[in-house]
Parts: sequence; C-alpha cells; structure tokens
Amino acid sequence: MTSTQSYTAATIQFEPTMFEKARNIDRLTALCEEAAQAGARLIVTPEMGTTGYCWFDRAEVKPFVETVPGPTTDIFHAIAHKHRCYIVVGMPEVDPASDLYYNTAVLIGPDGVVGRHRKSHPYIAEPKWAANGDIVHEVFETEIGRISMLVCMDLHFFETARLEALGGADVICHISNWLQERAPAPYWINRAFENACYVIESNRWGLERTVQFSGGSCVIEPDGTVAAAIDTGDGIAYSQIDLARARRREVLSEPIFESRRPELYMNMMTNSFTWNPGDYFRLYGYQPIPPGRKSRAAVAQFAPSPVIADNIAQISALATEAKATTAPDILVFPELSLTGLEAPGSRAEPLSGPTVSAFVRLAMKLGFYLVAGFAEADGDKVYNSAVLAGPEGLVGSYRKTHLGVADSWATAGDDWKIYDLAIGRVGLAIGHDALYPEAIRSLSLMGCDLVACPSAIAGIFTGSHAGTKIPHNYPIPKGADPFHWHALRVRGGENNVYFAFANVLDTERGYLGKSAVFGPDSFAFPRQESPILDEQGIAAAVVDTTNLDTPYPTNIVRRKDLVVMRQPHHYQPLVKWHQ
Repeated sequence: MTSTQSYTAATIQFEPTMFEKARNIDRLTALCEEAAQAGARLIVTPEMGTTGYCWFDRAEVKPFVETVPGPTTDIFHAIAHKHRCYIVVGMPEVDPASDLYYNTAVLIGPDGVVGRHRKSHPYIAEPKWAANGDIVHEVFETEIGRISMLVCMDLHFFETARLEALGGADVICHISNWLQERAPAPYWINRAFENACYVIESNRWGLERTVQFSGGSCVIEPDGTVAAAIDTGDGIAYSQIDLARARRREVLSEPIFESRRPELYMNMMTNSFTWNPGDYFRLYGYQPIPPGRKSRAAVAQFAPSPVIADNIAQISALATEAKATTAPDILVFPELSLTGLEAPGSRAEPLSGPTVSAFVRLAMKLGFYLVAGFAEADGDKVYNSAVLAGPEGLVGSYRKTHLGVADSWATAGDDWKIYDLAIGRVGLAIGHDALYPEAIRSLSLMGCDLVACPSAIAGIFTGSHAGTKIPHNYPIPKGADPFHWHALRVRGGENNVYFAFANVLDTERGYLGKSAVFGPDSFAFPRQESPILDEQGIAAAVVDTTNLDTPYPTNIVRRKDLVVMRQPHHYQPLVKWHQ
C-alpha cells in the first residue's frame, strides 16, 4: 500500500484549556492546516489535546467525551482529505456499547478514521475517569508507511513500542502529557533507538491544575538523534521520514530483531511484583531476597590488551586502587577484559583455567566481589562469558545470550544467571544483551537489585540537552546537560534496578566508554548515579536496598514501582514472534 519512501512529518506542541473544547479544536486545526500547507504528510497532536487532561472524575469529563468516528474526528478528517495527509488526534472517547471512557489516540487519513489506540498503561490520572485500553498496539498500513500510536505512560514500558516495532511500524506516534523531567525525554529517545524506528513525540506544555508539563515535542530518528524539537510554547517542528532507514532495523549497525531470543523471555508474561515481593520471593522457602543493606558498586573503564598477562595486571591495579579510594563491595570490569577483544576465540580458556583462577585469587585477596568478561572454552564450544568471584572464591558465571556481529566466534548462552550475595541479588548481563530490553526485564522480574554488565559496546548511545525554559520545580534539572540521555540509564530505571555498566574505552576502535553505575529511579533528582565518561578509571555509587520496618517494601529497588504497573496480558506476541 505504501506509495512513498520519504516524506515530511510534523509534531505539534499545544497547551489546551480545560472546559474550552471548541477553542482547543479551533487552535489545533489551525496548526494542522499550517503544517499540511507546509507539506507535512503526517501530523501528530498531543494527548487529550482537544479537552485538556486533569479531570476529577467521569462526571466532569462527561460533557467532552465523543465516539470515534464522531464530530471531532470529522473536523480533522476534512483537513486530512483536503491535503491527502494523516493526522493523529488525542481525545477522550466514549464507547457507545459499554459507556466506558478511554484516553484515545486516533489516526485520521484522507478517507476517514484509519484506526485508534486506547491508552493501555494508565498514569495516576486515568483511573479517575478512564478504563484501561482494549484496542491497543496495532500497526496501520497506509500510503506513507506503517504507522502506530502510543499514549504517554504507555511508553514507560518498552514492551509497548517493541510490540509495534515487531509488528512492522516505521513510525510510532507518541502523544503525551509528559511531566517531571526535561524533554525530549530519555525514554522517548530510547524507544526509537532500541527499535530502530522513528518516534514522533507530541507533548503538551503549560500548567494545568498545578501540574507542570514538559513540552519538548520532537521527531526522533532511528538512531536516537533528535532531528527537530520545540522547547516551550505552541508550535510545529518538522523533519523527514525515510522509510528505508526505519526498515533496516539496525541498532548500532546490528540487525537487532534477528538476534532476539523469545524462548528466554517467558517470564515477561508474568508479573512477579503484583504480590508483596517479600512474600513472593520466599514462597516455599525458595530463593528469598537477601536482607536489605547499603553497599557500594563500582565500574572500571579501560581498553583490554590482546595480552592476557597485561589485562590481569591492569585489572589488579584498578581493583587495588578501587579498594583504597572507593571501597566497593562489587567492582565490574568490561566485556572480555580478561582475555582481550582481538580474536577472542584464540585465547579462550575453561572456567577452571589459569586466567579465571588468577582473577578468583585476586577477589579473595582483596575481599570484595569482582566481575569481568572472558572468552570461555567448554569442549568444542567457545562462549563470550562473565565470571563473578568474591571473598569466598568462584561464585559463578554467565554466557552471553544475545550475540552481535562481533561475536561470530562465540556460541550463545541459553539461560539467565542471578546470584544472592550479601550486597543483594545480582544478575549478570554482557554488553549486547543490554541493547535488548527483554534481557534486563527478565532479570528484574527475577528480583534483581543490581545488574552487573561487562560491556564492549561501540558507537553512540548517549545524547545531550541544551537546557529548557519550562519552569520545572526544583530539583528537576533545567540547564544544559551533555549526559541527558544514556540508553543504559533508561535500562536501569525502567526496571528499577541498579545498573553497573562497565564499557571498554578505546576510541580508535569506536568504543567510547560512558561507563556508570546508574540508580533504580529515572525520575529521582539529583540523579542517583556515578559516571566515568571519557577517561580510564573507576566510578562508584551507593547501592541502597534497605527498607523501613513495614510489611511491604519501601525501597523502589525492592518494590519496583514501574515493573508492577506492566500489563503482561498484552505482551504475548513478544514471545511468539521470531524475526
């Protein structure tokens, strides 16, 4: 059905006024008309842009709900028909069959309503008046490509965008009333980056019933680049959509969907945090979560050598320095940091070999936990592995499950590994694994407090922000930030885990470092993290799993606020699709 390979898209930023629906629609249609006259083939408007958002209850919003199709969609259809374009409109919908209300995004084309998405993951405001969405995550084939929609809170959960990307979406139209952080928001950028598709973000701005919205409407390219953005005020931003680029489905030049492991994602269909985690994880006396405490986690950043002895010496020096300066309870080194990045298979050793044995002795000598990557030989197979050692000796190991192009020498592992230590429940991942949100979600659902991730990820997975004029309340940052977006910070925050990301620093080979220990709450400011960006060395941060003496956990890493709000009944295609 697609008849064009590239076109102009527009995102509209707008501040609606509650109780003034006609005025809002007049202003939105004027902006849509302006965008269409400028050549935009796809125009996206904000969540609940026709009515405003902060409704007290069903009774208050009742005068403003409509059916789809209905009078409001007819008004926007006239523009779409006139200009042969597509418009996404956010509105409160009533289902005439059930009289239920929904927070809905509607895609309107030249011939009328193409489809809709009813918000599937409610924010705190929706339960006051709206039902959870039941028409969700569809991808619509149009003459300008495959288009899907999400509404605000939906995007906090990677599963929603992943469903639509696996369904073939070239563009995800995300309409929102986003708040509590500087925008364009890192979550928006991550969803484009990890799915290698376009995200058109239409957010509102302004103040409504004491709620300050973030603005920052933008078009995000498949590599996470923000191509065009509006900070504050009503306005329009334009950018080009290249369908061929979206359909390559490459993340950091890797064919990301080809290496998914749906057979490993089965626990994503469950929600282990629906019940009190303390009760759930000690059920039948099996794998109770370790007691909470305060610890210190650290990451080391350097360039491994092809000479194993040099790597052992470097690791020993950094670990000794860390003990003297930051006193970590666990220290994570990069992927393949023991055996080297060049021709790894040629230096592979068994877990019981001399290199791992030397590493274990170092951990025992220093008296804290160490994690590092190595090429592991096991019979006639070779794995890209990580080893965990501590004061008690060898604790365990993990074999990388998601292999990248650079891992052609290795066999993929086939299970997750978690270890209960005095510092908490620790899960292991390696480099490329972390580019798959399914991997870290699986570890989070197993109750991990900390994910240790030795990495050798080349390319750009961070981005800056020039600062915003939106008057956010302290301590939400407003100034410029060269480290605004980091793909792995989002990975920790969306799973409510501490994330110890230890990357290789070797700029000549494209490894840009950007290692850090990230905190479990993306919306906690100042940020709970310790980065080491562009130099060799160590960064350390506190890992706090303590709780007040209450039956239910009071610490976000133990109660996992975002994880518990997932809607797994929508996610089954994530374990069925093999692409």
